[in-house]
Amino acid sequence: MRTRDRYLFIRILEACNADCFMCEFALSRDAFRFSTEDFDDLLPKARDAGVGYIRFTGGEPLMHPGVVELVRAGTAAGMKMSLITNGSLLPRMAPSLAEAGLAQVIVSLDGASGATHDVYRRSPGMFDSGLRGLREASALGVLPRVNTVVGPHNYTEMPRLQEVLTDAGVQQWELSALKLDRTITYPDTDHVRSVCDPIYNADPAALLVPMGKRFYGDTPQEQERYFTGSVTPRASEPLCHVADDVIYVDGKYGRMYACSCIPHREGDDGPGGAPLREQGVIRLDTPVFRTHADYFRERGPTVCNGCSTTAAGYSDDVARLGAVGAWHY
Repeated sequence: MRTRDRYLFIRILEACNADCFMCEFALSRDAFRFSTEDFDDLLPKARDAGVGYIRFTGGEPLMHPGVVELVRAGTAAGMKMSLITNGSLLPRMAPSLAEAGLAQVIVSLDGASGATHDVYRRSPGMFDSGLRGLREASALGVLPRVNTVVGPHNYTEMPRLQEVLTDAGVQQWELSALKLDRTITYPDTDHVRSVCDPIYNADPAALLVPMGKRFYGDTPQEQERYFTGSVTPRASEPLCHVADDVIYVDGKYGRMYACSCIPHREGDDGPGGAPLREQGVIRLDTPVFRTHADYFRERGPTVCNGCSTTAAGYSDDVARLGAVGAWHY
């Protein structure tokens, strides 16, 4: 019997209105949209599979014309609903999303001000829109979270961003390492530690502290792998518990994965996913999916090269505590 609710991620589109330099979907005009019919079909199967949380990803989910009704349908089915957004459309849509039952909103913010964030995302006005949307959503009872991609270009901004997010009332912060198809180098790794260690060591009663592991690793071994080979911190051995608790559905390609990080690196670290449908019917936890999930459960801590800080921390907390709180991933 399951003791933890699972997370179901659904990529509901690839289209996006941002031009982020690190993203394969920058300014995508792809026409795919995950349908309400498929979502209605998926919901009871997700519930039977032990899913308690659903998170929409993209692209930019708020560009999906039916996103509010998708949130409403998930909420009516008893799911805690979440989505990840660049924030550009959030101020306008926050009231309708909150009314539909959105429980958590995650905004991507990579700089401590519009002067830098809007340059990284190559999207003028996006920082101000994202921060305003977070405040408005929070005032409507939606849990506000920020995801930050950090690398050599912006790590020195993180102490200031920590203050900005704290002042804005953000409740959760994922600080994850930049991932590119090449080794990422830092001129002075000791400077990274001196700037960023205080962020993680801050008093959580005074400042918002990032979730999970340090983006450059908690242990000397993790830091060596990261700074020399750009291998982000992994779940600690012997097992990755994310593979027990996550299903990621790529709606466009009809595949599912046992972690939200694997679809972006398919083939790099191990076998890639499982079909979402068998003989045209949506099925979760199929034998093919379980084989895929078991591979990463058992081998993820030694083979994965693109883990997120939150995923790694989640697995370690499950191993240590067994039960974890809501929205721990």
